[in-house]
Amino acid sequence: MAKDNPRAKRLGEQIQRELTELLRRYVKDERIGNVTITAVNVTGDLRTAHVYYLIFGKPGPDPKVQRGLESAAGFLRNALSKSLMIRYTPTLTFELDTSIEHGVRLTQLIDSLKKPGAEGSDSTETGANAHDHIIDEG
Repeated sequence: MAKDNPRAKRLGEQIQRELTELLRRYVKDERIGNVTITAVNVTGDLRTAHVYYLIFGKPGPDPKVQRGLESAAGFLRNALSKSLMIRYTPTLTFELDTSIEHGVRLTQLIDSLKKPGAEGSDSTETGANAHDHIIDEG
C-alpha cells in the first residue's frame, strides 16, 4: 500500500534508517546478531510497518532471530516514537526477506531455459539459411 501513498513510502524509508541505527547501537540481544533491514513497508493508514530483514551469513529463516526481533519490537517502537515525532508510531512486524531467494530462483529458471537454446544454435543457422534463400529468390 505504500506504493500508493507517498507519505507511507517516506515514513518506511525513515523507519528503515532509524531501525538500522537502533539495532546497531542499542539492541544487545544476542539472538538478533547481524541483521540487515532490507525494506520497510508501511500500510496506507500508517498504523503498521512490515519490516523485512536478512540474517548475515545465514541463507534461511532462524526462529531464534525472529523471536529476538519480536522481543525488541516494543523497545524499537518506543525509540522510533521519540525520533520520528509523528502522532502515531506504527506497530512493527518483522518478516524474513525472501526476495533475494526468489531472484536467485528466477535466475536459475532463466538460465535453464537459455541452455537448451544455446545447444540448439543450429536452429539459428537454419533460420539464417532460410533467410538467405528468400533473398536469393527475390
